[in-house]
Amino acid sequence: MSTAVRGLLRRISCLGLLAGLCSVVLPLQTFAQTAHVASPSAEAAAPERSVSEWLMRMHEASRKRAYVGTFVVSSGAGSLSSARIWHVCDGVQQMERVEALTGAPRSTFRHNDQVITFLPDSKVAVAEKHESLGLFPNMLQAGNSAIPQFYRAKQVGGERVAGFDADVVELRPKDGFRYGYRIWSEKKSGLVVKLQTLDTDGQVLEQVAFSELQLDAPVKMHKLSQMMANTAGYRVETAAMVKTTALSEGWVLKNAAPGFQPMSCFRRSVGEMAGGTMQWVFSDGLASISLFAQAFDPQRHAQEGRTSVGATQSLTRRVGDWWLTAVGEVPLATLKVFAMGLERQK
Repeated sequence: MSTAVRGLLRRISCLGLLAGLCSVVLPLQTFAQTAHVASPSAEAAAPERSVSEWLMRMHEASRKRAYVGTFVVSSGAGSLSSARIWHVCDGVQQMERVEALTGAPRSTFRHNDQVITFLPDSKVAVAEKHESLGLFPNMLQAGNSAIPQFYRAKQVGGERVAGFDADVVELRPKDGFRYGYRIWSEKKSGLVVKLQTLDTDGQVLEQVAFSELQLDAPVKMHKLSQMMANTAGYRVETAAMVKTTALSEGWVLKNAAPGFQPMSCFRRSVGEMAGGTMQWVFSDGLASISLFAQAFDPQRHAQEGRTSVGATQSLTRRVGDWWLTAVGEVPLATLKVFAMGLERQK
């Protein structure tokens, strides 16, 4: 799975749609990139919600609703992919099944933080544990969220998506260190039905939207659990994740962009990558940045440079015997602060 997809789905998770999803994607129809702007009188009649209120409404919708739908992701020049999702949550336990409709066959199941991805072509199933970043929604509920310090919310109109009336809300960054978001939130439930990531000029970088959606669908958690546990005929590879600290791994960060806090650090390996890679994760509550460090291998690490897919930027550089990669759904200038700030401890 591409890092761009990981980043996009993580942000959608933070906004309350496809919570915690870590899989597949995604060619279908394109969607309108600008919302219908409501009249001044309509905007005046609607009560203004704070950014925290909008985010909590969206998050609670995913915790209380079961749904089945087809969603489409567009990222980069003409890149379109689609997948089918089954989602159910009882307020505590959460399960999802996602089937790729484009590209190589892939099925991903998630039960809370446990994730397993089935790859039929190779008959391999990759089992992982994905820790929550811990920022959303707990910090909002505790009243000490940093998100309002760096984003402001504004309702800009309404539009129909997949047959549902939705409020259109923009989360606008207060500085140039992060991207903005335009979100379509279903009027009755608050569920996110469409999301756009916007660059610093307000242009659309990435978009995910339901093309078809059934709310309150008869999704059974026990049936998804049975499907998730059925690994017969597959070779199961377990991705090992060991909690650690950057300092104990020999690294220190000299500079960081404002608002991005360290969330977790672990050493991970899967399959033949026994040497392991340190991953240090930062987040401002919506966007995230991961710093990866691993021993330099000339057979695998060819050159330094940057790549860009939709909203996701990646920078790589060699530091002595180490290969460093910084990945994040942030402006390039922000990523450079982190990429150049990570240093080997003397």
